[in-house]
Amino acid sequence: MLESIESTLYPIVVKMNEYLSSYILIVLLIAVGLWYTIKTRFVQVRYFGAGMKKVFGNLSLKGGAQKQGMSSFQALATAIAAQVGTGNIIGASGAILTGGPGAIFWMWVIAFLGMATIYAEATLGQKTRVIDKDGNVHGGPVYYIRTAFKGGFGKFLAGFFAVAIILALGFMGCMVQSNSIGSTMETAFGIPGWVVGLVLVVICGFIFLGGVQRLAAVCEKLVPLMAAIFLLGGLVVLAVRIKYVPATFGMIFKYAFQPQAIVGGAFGAALKAAISQGAKRGLFSNEAGMGSTPHAHAQANVSHPHEQGIVAMIGVFIDTFVVLTLNALVIIATLYTADGPLAECGAAAASTVLTKANLAQTAFGTVMGTNFGAMFVAICLFFFAFSTILGWNMFGKINVVYLFGEKNAKISTIIYTVVALVFIFLGTLMSNDLVWELTDAFNYLMVLPNAIALFALTGMVKSSLNEVEKKK
Repeated sequence: MLESIESTLYPIVVKMNEYLSSYILIVLLIAVGLWYTIKTRFVQVRYFGAGMKKVFGNLSLKGGAQKQGMSSFQALATAIAAQVGTGNIIGASGAILTGGPGAIFWMWVIAFLGMATIYAEATLGQKTRVIDKDGNVHGGPVYYIRTAFKGGFGKFLAGFFAVAIILALGFMGCMVQSNSIGSTMETAFGIPGWVVGLVLVVICGFIFLGGVQRLAAVCEKLVPLMAAIFLLGGLVVLAVRIKYVPATFGMIFKYAFQPQAIVGGAFGAALKAAISQGAKRGLFSNEAGMGSTPHAHAQANVSHPHEQGIVAMIGVFIDTFVVLTLNALVIIATLYTADGPLAECGAAAASTVLTKANLAQTAFGTVMGTNFGAMFVAICLFFFAFSTILGWNMFGKINVVYLFGEKNAKISTIIYTVVALVFIFLGTLMSNDLVWELTDAFNYLMVLPNAIALFALTGMVKSSLNEVEKKK
């Protein structure tokens, strides 16, 4: 009976995801990004330096416990923890496999526009956040959706978003992340999935039960560490393959506009594949426009919403232009260049020899050695996916409290946490294609109410930016 339902539902969800990601999602992401890029007069360019200075000028990995919410850097670290996940390794690999190296160019375009989008999201998260009588900060799209639309329509949109994010990130999304941890750990170290699952449940349970303060303390230390380890490994590979780096960048730009030359098929279909892969993998990676990271940025204790807006932009930059790009360069420079196994033959990447799951491990293994390359990627993926689980759990919890009210906050969050831990454990034991597709579906559905609210609240974002610029 269950298998029959799954076999019937699976192709329907796949078709829906294909339509959403290839048409609606691309249009919405590009439209919102372009809209805010124009309306803020390229805020991602004009305030990029100020954002970098805000993040790295007084960098501290010991922000300490806050009376309420988080420090600005803790909020950014929590947002990056959610952004830098399997999408940066598995997602980038999948984009290159399906859309060719040129898909990375379209990821860059989406990320550039996404920096303006996430500026708006973080600003609105700050402006509409609510602090309860116990000093807990509640903020995110449900709060600015209700600000944008009063009455029944706003209540419906906010409720729709809350349910979608709880299912997509809080439950099924964390299952996807733990599955990636379990499979790579088993491949690299031979550790059984159930052992990995138990360890994850114990560690995650300890952090979840510690609330926002414990999660912030973990993220502000974990995120810089995991980024440093991955960047160091990637730079070592690129240093060894330095003579192929110019050709690597050349392929990204060439195949962005001539993808049929490497993925095969007609020009139109190949270009569509490159752009759609870049768009949907870019979304899953940096989450700009999805409505997830505003929950973290709303927690930041800053003097003006604009300050966290420009900090949020740096999160997208680090996620896509640094971490994801480094992984893509390693893959292309080792596998797609002249002496690589996929040279001039991108279609071969879709064979059983190389899949999106082991593409990165194969790429790092060409320089580090097969075994060490697999171990290095497994360790990095553990950090990336684990930190994402922490961030996503918090985002889901905020929406659980919104749905069930502050009076029922304690019992509802306990139930939510227990269910989330069950999903995390199950993720290390099983791989269900339907769960994966449903996770994507709810990810895409989250974008719809969030994007509508972003358009509706353009005036609020612009007035916030004008307040800052008038003081100059």
